[in-house]
Amino acid sequence: MPETMAQLITLAPKDFRSEVKPTWCPGCGDFGVLSATYKALADLHLKREEVVVVSGIGCSSRFPYFLSTYGMHTLHGRALPVATGIKLTRPDLTVLAAGGDGDLFSIGAGHTPHAAARNIDICVLNMDNQTYGLTKAQASPTSLLGHKSKSTPYGVIAQPMNPVLLALAAGASFVARGYSARPKLLTDMIKAGITHKGFAFIHTQSPCVEFHNTFEYYDQRVEEVPADHNPRDLEAAMRLALHPDKFYVGIIYQNERPTFEITAHEFEQEVRPFDGAAYLSQFA
Repeated sequence: MPETMAQLITLAPKDFRSEVKPTWCPGCGDFGVLSATYKALADLHLKREEVVVVSGIGCSSRFPYFLSTYGMHTLHGRALPVATGIKLTRPDLTVLAAGGDGDLFSIGAGHTPHAAARNIDICVLNMDNQTYGLTKAQASPTSLLGHKSKSTPYGVIAQPMNPVLLALAAGASFVARGYSARPKLLTDMIKAGITHKGFAFIHTQSPCVEFHNTFEYYDQRVEEVPADHNPRDLEAAMRLALHPDKFYVGIIYQNERPTFEITAHEFEQEVRPFDGAAYLSQFA
């Protein structure tokens, strides 16, 4: 098909749905994130064959099955290394990585700060429900103090991880926060994250209605980022992330810098191939 004709084709959100029906529990917050992703991809007029969605293991990591794009369902906690490899070999593709609080901050916790520091040009969709829904309700790294679960029958005593603060401290060049119950704002966040050139991290509270329903808790605390907030101010972004009572949603931080894949390819071109014979000749 000629490129001029392809440009005339506009995909609707439904066109990004696969034939696989979501298997999440009715009311799961991940439905809101998936719907916002469909809308974001359609609004950006992206081609399905130029989008790759990578995930690890968990309820939210079923994400690639429900999209008509390319996708990879990888190992537990390993979505980011795989997404990094895809982006390095095919920098022309739009690469998304989807994962939950366990996948990105427990077994995969070692990969998250490194991907942020490298500023690899991928968009990470973190669906945080503060529990292990797939394995039936154990506490997760983001579970609040006192939360009782099968693994913490007397309540969580470990300090909960702050995903937004972690991304900011690690050097992510785009950090946003969303709420699955506010899909329009979440759609805007995902569009901004995809178009951002660099590591985009979107933390979304996506409650698990089956094992740890926090919709009412966040309904009372969610508030949009103040209009006068400067997203280039890292200290101000950290203050928003650390607020004890409010859960600010919107773009928390954005400051573009050279991406990892561009810098890596430039470095590769500058470095001359190693000449083994010339090196050994100096010892002859």
